[in-house]
Amino acid sequence: MQASVGDRIRVHGRTVGDREQEGEIVEVRGEQGTPPYLVRFSDGHEGLMFPGPDCEVEAHAE
Repeated sequence: MQASVGDRIRVHGRTVGDREQEGEIVEVRGEQGTPPYLVRFSDGHEGLMFPGPDCEVEAHAE
């Protein structure tokens, strides 16, 4: 997975009833766009994450 600052990341719920989380990548700490990513989620909290197969990245519009 590769991403850039400003891209959106979406984490799908793992079980029935879990809600999807969405956030903005504010820092890329890996080489050439690889994880880990510092993400600011829509509820305001920030966290360092290593996305798994339940995540997708949407490139930001230029």
